[in-house]
Amino acid sequence: MNALLSRVALASVLMGASVMATAAGLESVEAPAGAKVTILSPADGATVDKTFTVKFGIEGMDLKPAGDPTPHTGHHHLLIDVDTLPAENAPIPADANHVHFGKAQTETEVTLTPGKHTLQLELGDKYHVPFKPAVVSEKITVNVK
Repeated sequence: MNALLSRVALASVLMGASVMATAAGLESVEAPAGAKVTILSPADGATVDKTFTVKFGIEGMDLKPAGDPTPHTGHHHLLIDVDTLPAENAPIPADANHVHFGKAQTETEVTLTPGKHTLQLELGDKYHVPFKPAVVSEKITVNVK
């Protein structure tokens, strides 16, 4: 029951930050030179079980939770089977294809259906808005058994 309440509370925080960013008409923040994110594992082309761990890497910036006002910091968003990057100047959507890690997490377990899937990371600012230019990883493909 506590886990469910925690998820509901987190969803409320994420929605609140997204609504605030939209209402404020925020623009994408300039990314520090050299900032980059990477998917450390699994490797591109890997065959994985239906539930597997994705590890995130970051260079040139610090991770901070959503809402933290520290300049030049952000948090990860995992894009699953996304063909087009989220729009600038607006919060990254929160849905099954755009997974938020607003507590500055550096890994997660993902469960996907069998077949080919793509994974990509995008860094968002304190309001989940992509940086300018976007700080994104290379897109990788995994084969789920």
